[in-house]
Amino acid sequence: MSRIGNKIITLPAGVEIAQNGNVVTVKGPKGELSREIDSRITMNVSDNEVSFDRPNESKEMRTIHGTTRANVNNMVVGVTEGFEKSLEMIGVGYRAQLQGNKLVLNVGLSHPVEFTPEEGLSVEVPKPTTILVKGANKEHVGELAANIRGVRPPEPYKGKGIRYTDEYVRRKEGKTGK
Repeated sequence: MSRIGNKIITLPAGVEIAQNGNVVTVKGPKGELSREIDSRITMNVSDNEVSFDRPNESKEMRTIHGTTRANVNNMVVGVTEGFEKSLEMIGVGYRAQLQGNKLVLNVGLSHPVEFTPEEGLSVEVPKPTTILVKGANKEHVGELAANIRGVRPPEPYKGKGIRYTDEYVRRKEGKTGK
């Protein structure tokens, strides 16, 4: 029994949801998102509530049921509140800066690394060592943040690198000399 799939999504004020075939479109104050869902899952919209039904109780249907509901809920949250990932840079001389809408990272490589966020995403640099990635699509926000982190992942000996703000990096001792 999928507990997530059976939960009802309550639509906040100002959010519209529509289904055209297998494509679900959600419009809200922060933009518009659309996603294709599995054709076997039926979406029921009544008043300000959205529910999902599955045709049978097979394991595959239960997993698709919960995933579909979670994806549509993330779309609703994205167009109302948006999503944000925060990264911090730790290391001597590591810094980030914005040049127009491009993010330029100096992280000890022989060249600066540039990122251009796709449409719908924004990057902010409140401090030279802090990066904020914001957007309505949770998947795209996480992907851009992971690509930025992948330039210089945190290493376990000194802890230098780019990490998520809430990430814990397990430290290793290193050589003791004996």
